Amino acid sequence: MNRGEHDGSPVRVVLADDEPLMRAGLRTVLEVGGSVRVVGEADDGRALLEQVDRHRPDVVLVDVQMPGSGGLDVLRTLCARPDAPPAAVLTTFDLDDYVTEALRIGVQGFLLKDAEPDALVRAVLDLAAGGAVLDPRITARLLPRLAGGTPARPPVELTLREQQVLGGLSAGESNAAIGARLGLAPATVKKYVSALLVKLGADNRVQAALLAQGWGL
Repeated sequence: MNRGEHDGSPVRVVLADDEPLMRAGLRTVLEVGGSVRVVGEADDGRALLEQVDRHRPDVVLVDVQMPGSGGLDVLRTLCARPDAPPAAVLTTFDLDDYVTEALRIGVQGFLLKDAEPDALVRAVLDLAAGGAVLDPRITARLLPRLAGGTPARPPVELTLREQQVLGGLSAGESNAAIGARLGLAPATVKKYVSALLVKLGADNRVQAALLAQGWGL
């Protein structure tokens, strides 16, 4: 479900982490303000898919280091679904390889487990609204890797409007938020985003956002 037009009810989250204390802490942080509700928890990939099927959440938060059917395996399955909810990876500084692979899979968010509570809640709300979320500390680690095969500037000429839309992606804005800022209908923004992904050779809006950040847009 896309919560771009949020109805005021709490954003529903399924949380997957194999550490009970971590899940309890994240649940407390997420639910303290009332804008987010954790509707399901899982300690491995199989249980996560069961919780997603049962609760149909707005957002899924996944630890990539779960045992058994782990985070990356379940994300491949989840992100391949046509009705998949936005998914964000919960990670730590020493897991760059996992984050890079999750980016290829099509994950919409990358969050560090030690993120400030307000930042974590805001990230979930942005994901539910259709935005992309990149913790600045993760971006700083990923950009040098991305830069190895990325030109110093966009490989094609972008119109002013395309640059404005790409700037919105870089900031993690949803189509609705970009449209409100630029005076465009969300459907029009969606067309711009689709065209930008083709032009830039990006698989998804998170990759486009990373490219834009590397170009300073």
